Amino acid sequence: MRLRCAVLDDFQKVATEVADWSAVADDVEVVSFDRHFDGEDALAAALADFDIVVTLRERVPFPGSLIARLPRLKLLVASGMRNSVIDYAAAEAHGVTVCGTASSSTPPVELTWALLLGLARGIVEENNALRSGGPWQSTVGADLHGRRLGLLGLGKIGSRVAQVGLAFGMRVSAWSQNLTRERAEEVGVELASSKEELLAGSDFVSVHLALSDRTRGLLGPAELALLKPTAYLVNTSRAAIVDQDALLDALRSGRIAGAGVDVFDIEPLPDDHPVRTAPRLLATPHLGYVSQANYATYYGHAVEDIRAFLDGSPVRRLP
Repeated sequence: MRLRCAVLDDFQKVATEVADWSAVADDVEVVSFDRHFDGEDALAAALADFDIVVTLRERVPFPGSLIARLPRLKLLVASGMRNSVIDYAAAEAHGVTVCGTASSSTPPVELTWALLLGLARGIVEENNALRSGGPWQSTVGADLHGRRLGLLGLGKIGSRVAQVGLAFGMRVSAWSQNLTRERAEEVGVELASSKEELLAGSDFVSVHLALSDRTRGLLGPAELALLKPTAYLVNTSRAAIVDQDALLDALRSGRIAGAGVDVFDIEPLPDDHPVRTAPRLLATPHLGYVSQANYATYYGHAVEDIRAFLDGSPVRRLP
C-alpha cells in the first residue's frame, strides 16, 4: 500500500511542479494543501491519515501534543536545516524521523533590498498614484549614497546585504552581541560601538539575527525611540525580534519614516490584523524564502529525503 504525504502551506500550488517527484511516485501519494490550518485541532484532523508531512519553514509548530495525535506519522520534512518549532524529543519518542533541506540565503538578501528600495523611493505610493490617475510625483526619495546603513547581525545574510549597501556607496556599520571587529573588517564594514549607537546613527536599519532568548524583543519601545524620525527599519528575519506593538506605535505616530516588514507575529495575517492598516509600512507576506530556485531546492530535497527514508537510510536528519 502506498504511503500518503501531505505538503503544507503550498499557497502557490507549485510544490509538485518545481521538483521531480517521480522517484517516490510508486510508493507515495502526494497531497498538497494550499490553505493554512490554524491550530492544533485543525492540523490533527487534516493530517490524521498521512504517513509523511512536508512543512515550510517555521510557520507550523509541531509540539509533542500534536505529534502524539498523529499515530501514522513516520517522517517529517522541514525546509531548511534549522527549525525551532518542532519538538524533536517527542518526534523521537513517537518514532518520527525529522529531516531538513538546504536553503539559500540569496532570496532574503534580495527581498531585503526590494523593501529598502521600495521604502526609500516611495515605489508603492508612486505606482498606485500613476495607475489611479493620482498626482504626478508626490514623494521625494531618500538617497542611499552617503547614508548610513546599520545592520543588526552580520552573518550569512547580513554580510551579503552589507556588500550591496557598499556597492550603493553607503556607509555600512553592524552590531550584534558576538560581533568582533575582525569580522566586521573582513566584510568591509564598521563595527558599531553599541546597539544604541547603531540605532541612533543610522538612516536605514536592517535586522539579520536568528531568533533566540537573547534577541527576542531586542528592539522594544526604548530602542525604536532612538531611531531618527527620517530613518527606515527593515525586518526580514523574525517578527519577535522587534516589539510589534512598539513598531506599530512608531509608525502611527510618525516617529520613524517607515518600515519594511516580511515577518509577523501571526502567519498568515488575520484579515483584521492591525499591520494591514498601519501607515508608513511596506509589508510582504513572508516572501523572504519564496523564489523559484529556493522552492526547487526545498521540494527537490524533500523528495530525496523521502526516497532515502523509504530506502532505510535517512539523510539530512534534524536536529
